[in-house]
Amino acid sequence: MEDIRIERLCAIALGKIFGYEPLYITGLIGKLGSAAAVFDLSTEEIDELLGPGSKYRGMVVSSVLRDAEDELDMLEKRGYGYIASTEAAFPQALKECQDCPAGLYYRGSSPPESIFSDGPAIAVVGTRDVSPYGREWTRKIVDACSQAPVKPAIISGLAFGVDINAHLTALDRGLRTIAVLPCGIDEIYPAAHRKIAERISSTEGCAVVSDYPPGTSPVAFTFLRRNRIIAGLAQSTVLIESKAKGGGLITCRLAEGYGRQVFALPGRVDDLRSAGCNALIREGVAEAITGLSGLGEQLGLGRYMLRKKTDLISRLNTCYAARLDTADLNQICKIADLIRSERGIDLEELCVRSGLPYNEVARSATMLESDAFICIDLMGRCTINERK
Repeated sequence: MEDIRIERLCAIALGKIFGYEPLYITGLIGKLGSAAAVFDLSTEEIDELLGPGSKYRGMVVSSVLRDAEDELDMLEKRGYGYIASTEAAFPQALKECQDCPAGLYYRGSSPPESIFSDGPAIAVVGTRDVSPYGREWTRKIVDACSQAPVKPAIISGLAFGVDINAHLTALDRGLRTIAVLPCGIDEIYPAAHRKIAERISSTEGCAVVSDYPPGTSPVAFTFLRRNRIIAGLAQSTVLIESKAKGGGLITCRLAEGYGRQVFALPGRVDDLRSAGCNALIREGVAEAITGLSGLGEQLGLGRYMLRKKTDLISRLNTCYAARLDTADLNQICKIADLIRSERGIDLEELCVRSGLPYNEVARSATMLESDAFICIDLMGRCTINERK
């Protein structure tokens, strides 16, 4: 146990020194066999390895180890963990990347062997400004993964939009999920998702992770380093929606550089939120997702048939037959069917399409939302709740 602690201390120290240029870390560990071996060398030997003129000359010193020990003590007191890249339980997919970090900080109720198992992992990423179409397909894709013979972990970045929908659907469907932070493990970003992060970290086999030292705040450039961890952890990356420039697009290009599979959900040519997806497909970087049938096999999860959901109208009848008279039941079924056929329709348009007055449409929509048949966003746009 003492040897593992020393290795972790040395890995933390290397991360503090070379964190933004991890090729130095993989180079040193690859040559010497462990993080601890780096600190067994003399200053002269280390400087010789780094080469003449290196900006890191003289920085691999024992004082960094003392700082690392203080940090590890703090992590243990707060119930956080750290795993070095040289440990057997470290995720193999990330270890294969040329810019693998020295280690990962994590929050989780399970041991690292359970969190970072060798089973498949699928990254599901995309824009924060997700459309009803993107939100629906995020849930459909993760749900399809949950039905596969081989259950994958779902990797994402805890952000608004696609990320948080991927994490929540994974939790609801009993899949492991790992949220990668753009900040230190002692913070949660965005703060609005703190409770969801707590739910993730308290669920068996799930975790919140980061390769940033505690105390690191999220700023623009920290997201790029976060995105490489997402891409590195996953065998396949799925892009749901992305503008012509965006973090999800960067993650996919990183995944391509690692030799991993990339998939993208195609969208309308005039939809800015699909510009990035359409570009990746056009360039041959990503394979287009054209349906759920066969997707699990493409993702390496085995061949299987998707379960058929009970028809929406049948579910509405089961829920409301005893509560509503025939006229009201027909009305609520009509509203739900319109929402299903026109994803993102608002209440005003529902009035036009149904020929019903606003107060009746609003009453039916409110009932459907309260019983989780539909979701209504801040703009009043309605979509069928795929998790129902």
